[in-house]
Amino acid sequence: MRRPVGVFTDIFNQSLSQSAVPTCFKRATTVPVPKKVKLTELNDYRPVALTSVIMKCFERLVKDHITSTLPDTLDPLQFAYCPNRSTDNAIATTLHSALTHLDKRNTYERMLFIDYSSAFNTIVPSKLVIKLETLGLDPALCNWVLDFLTGRPQVVRVGNNISTPLILNTGAPQGCVLSPLLYSLFTHDCVDMHASNSIIKFADDTTVVGLNTNNNETVYREEVRALGVWCQENNLTLNVNKTKEMIVDFRKQQREHPHIHINETVVERVVIFKFLGVHITDKLNWSTHTDSVVKKAQQRLFNLRRLKEFGLSPKALTNFYRCTIESILSGCITAWYGNCSAHNHKALQGVVRSAQRITGGKVPAIQDTYTTRCHRKAIKIIKDNNHPSHCLFTPLSSRRRGQYRCIKAGTERLKNSFYLKAIRLLNSHH
Repeated sequence: MRRPVGVFTDIFNQSLSQSAVPTCFKRATTVPVPKKVKLTELNDYRPVALTSVIMKCFERLVKDHITSTLPDTLDPLQFAYCPNRSTDNAIATTLHSALTHLDKRNTYERMLFIDYSSAFNTIVPSKLVIKLETLGLDPALCNWVLDFLTGRPQVVRVGNNISTPLILNTGAPQGCVLSPLLYSLFTHDCVDMHASNSIIKFADDTTVVGLNTNNNETVYREEVRALGVWCQENNLTLNVNKTKEMIVDFRKQQREHPHIHINETVVERVVIFKFLGVHITDKLNWSTHTDSVVKKAQQRLFNLRRLKEFGLSPKALTNFYRCTIESILSGCITAWYGNCSAHNHKALQGVVRSAQRITGGKVPAIQDTYTTRCHRKAIKIIKDNNHPSHCLFTPLSSRRRGQYRCIKAGTERLKNSFYLKAIRLLNSHH
């Protein structure tokens, strides 16, 4: 009698050789998962597909194969689904380009935070396959991906109620192992056209950063128009109502900035935006974010006190703090902590002191957590030649091994940013 692994190996090999996926492996049950606490409309739910465990195993094999055939430099500003990339990398890269530009005279920045309507669910498989072939993937594998994404039986389950089955031929279901990779490959050609702009991506969160000088916005506006054209050609729908723009302008004599229009609709301008989980403001200060973080962390301190009342050991209490409170305080800390005010630092450290009194054990100061993470992240970037910020760490002469060239900065905002702080830390360690 053959072992199950041998049976599945035969099925997987047959599937790949015939470029066909068994229909039973493609069946999915979609359940609505809330995106936020307060739900006001259907779009506040994320449709997550529950699929076969066997198919997930098969997808992992295909995913690893596809990844191994692609160049590491394919989409350097896509910070999701890649090793040594994260939200704090995306935020730090965005802030560094902005602060470096704003360090010059008569400059300002416009940031457009794009919102797509059901980005994963609107992928056209035939368009995706053309892009995969262009990237050099084997035609048989491309046809397998096409079959994987089409003819998918799906039902929706809400509570105990199940809908009638529907066959889907569009989209990459959220919940499938391959979907994130396929989405990033589908959007890999969504890149900036001009050197003064950047298109920063984290999955389907897309941000257009326009670095403008002398009130000349021609290139930035061309970039926004080109992005709109790209979306139309790729069947992605821009949700203009949820797309926001922020202008960062520190000049003493500011001019009125004309609004951006997308599909003849004015894009709302904001002074605060939650960018990849971090509250960013048009003044590039961090009081709003630290206030939010401190409030959330203080709410968790109540749970910590209750656990102490139940008699948990100091070690268990410390572990709970590190997992549920410190993780909130230190989320993306390398990107924002350096430019916090003394008042912000005091508020954050106040939560740490409260936690230390409750646990009875020693927990690291918030400043030490920041310094440690900056140093660790800098080392990772230096070791990763394909990281988009690798070029910022320029080694000095061989006689000064371990030393890196400092980046010139005229403002405190730039001096206190992550990359300059990281370089100072590296140099001080040698």
